Amino acid sequence: MQRDLLVIGATGKTGGYTTELLLEHGHRVRALVRRIDGRTERLTALGADVVEGDVQDLGSLAQATKGVDALYFTYPIQLGLMDATANMAQAAEENGVRAIVNMSQISARRNTASNAARQHWIAERILDHSPVAVTHIRPTFFSEWLINMWDGSGMLRLPFADGRHAPIAASDQARVIAAILADPVPHAGRTYPLYGAVELNHYEIAEEMSRALERDVTYVPIELDEFQQILEKRGTSPHMIQHLLAVSIDYRNGVFSGMNDLVKKIGGVDPLDVQGFVTQNRSFYDRYSV
Repeated sequence: MQRDLLVIGATGKTGGYTTELLLEHGHRVRALVRRIDGRTERLTALGADVVEGDVQDLGSLAQATKGVDALYFTYPIQLGLMDATANMAQAAEENGVRAIVNMSQISARRNTASNAARQHWIAERILDHSPVAVTHIRPTFFSEWLINMWDGSGMLRLPFADGRHAPIAASDQARVIAAILADPVPHAGRTYPLYGAVELNHYEIAEEMSRALERDVTYVPIELDEFQQILEKRGTSPHMIQHLLAVSIDYRNGVFSGMNDLVKKIGGVDPLDVQGFVTQNRSFYDRYSV
């Protein structure tokens, strides 16, 4: 069945893949972006209806949600999530949207030390009170973290001790998101933690990266103060730094660990493992090595 679907954040990690998958399956996709630029040209070429809008602006959201059956909502780790969620919920209700897939995070809970994770938990509750059916997805750390934190040195300097998680690629999350948007009824009211192929600690992640890159990658566990200095030097926002320091402790305490088969069960494919993800992105690592 062909559906009219809205992807908010369509130039982002999960949004871009989701848009592409939905178009491949014959759905009509409206892609909401902050601005029309070079990143949107590919979406337009694929057949998406690319529109400018801002989730902080209820008027633009009201326009974007007209005629939409279901939508995907994601918001970056930055200030403004509460307003964005309330605006999106209001616009969806006004326009008769029937289903929402909401990107949350594995650490979302009421009493977390992370401001961002707590806000995600509250955002889930806001959407639960909406008359629109909602499905929350809670991924563990993205595989893309292994790109975002790569400094080219061959060392993963991170404050995670020997904690474990199963890195999940944005493309695998997109398969789950697209499948739910295409057939949301069975997933209404559900919260899905999402994991990748294999649960590993960062020593094991470094070994898998070494195999894929055919050179040594080493995990160097560090303390939180050094991690904060690294983030500050990278120009990371205070909101993001507070979040990452808090969830680093969560990670050590096992909050990000776990495994399930939801990517295969809902998305229809086995998730990428670390070696496969790094191999796919080999050109990045070759380009940014010292």
